[in-house]
Amino acid sequence: MTEEITRRGFLERVAGGLVCMALPIAKGTAMAQESKSRIPILMCSRGEEWGKKALQPGWEILSGGGHILDAVERCANVVEIDPEDSSVGYGGLPNEDGDVELDASIMFGPTHRCGAVAALRRIKTPSSVARLVMERSDHMLLVGEGALRFALAHGFKEEDLLTEKSRLEWLKWKENMSEKDDWLPPAGGKYGGEGRPQGTINVLAVGGQGDMAGITSTSGLAFKIRGRVGDSPIIGAGLYLDNRVGAAGATGRGEEVIRTCGSFHVVEQMRRGMTPQEACEAACGRIVEVNGGIENVKTNPFNDKFIAISVRGEIGCAAILGSQEKPPQASFMDETGFHVVNGSFLIESGS
Repeated sequence: MTEEITRRGFLERVAGGLVCMALPIAKGTAMAQESKSRIPILMCSRGEEWGKKALQPGWEILSGGGHILDAVERCANVVEIDPEDSSVGYGGLPNEDGDVELDASIMFGPTHRCGAVAALRRIKTPSSVARLVMERSDHMLLVGEGALRFALAHGFKEEDLLTEKSRLEWLKWKENMSEKDDWLPPAGGKYGGEGRPQGTINVLAVGGQGDMAGITSTSGLAFKIRGRVGDSPIIGAGLYLDNRVGAAGATGRGEEVIRTCGSFHVVEQMRRGMTPQEACEAACGRIVEVNGGIENVKTNPFNDKFIAISVRGEIGCAAILGSQEKPPQASFMDETGFHVVNGSFLIESGS
């Protein structure tokens, strides 16, 4: 079932200054019946293709009375271990040197504790390592070699994360990045270019008693500089929650989410009284504002998307770029089943 939570409200809020005082009206689809209270509930940043696949195992845990952290971790693990997904975990697209580096964070509402790993190599499930950082250390973020050693100390096994599919994508990029280097494409000509893929998964949950948890996991920007860290392992950027208010997660260009404290911004707007939908739209508007406005973003396009959920199970989803034909999507599971959400967007893709 797809919920078309579209509304002119995004445009009206932009025009009225709720999203960003400087932004003019722009096209958008919009969002949801936020007034519905649906708990327990699991939400993720993926739509039809991956949403149900990721959420179903976690929902079985959550609806069966299992621990909320087990539920969100299981959802993230589904995507992390699947070689067909090129943006998270095993099979994720590598850095410029051909090495897969993974980032992840986790946050638990009742204790407000967090854990994260960044630039983690050779471990398929960074979200599980992030959970151990939270539960089995007095630290919050471990990076690189230190994160790997911590994972190995807790029984994780080193594995090659570069699948044949992701290796060929890296080779395509390497051979076509310049006509002046010594890397040559096949004799038949250049590969088709799809740009630099980027992707992430956020999983947010509210349990039956109103407690919250969340995870964000990614392999980051494809072909990035070695050691580059995006927003996903940074609490307040790629993930944030407050057990009394709600939770939010981000996907897209991580640098923009970091410099606006994106997920924290969403939760704080919810604390001030915005719905999850309004708060996601406000975060998109803020990013556009700090980048000089809509026309500047149209000239140098990039995208970020936010999803959010309130402690009552109200939901939100919004992105900077989108179209009527391809709106930003999220999905959730509750007692009524699996649902896909078509979110709102601020700028028409290609406009």
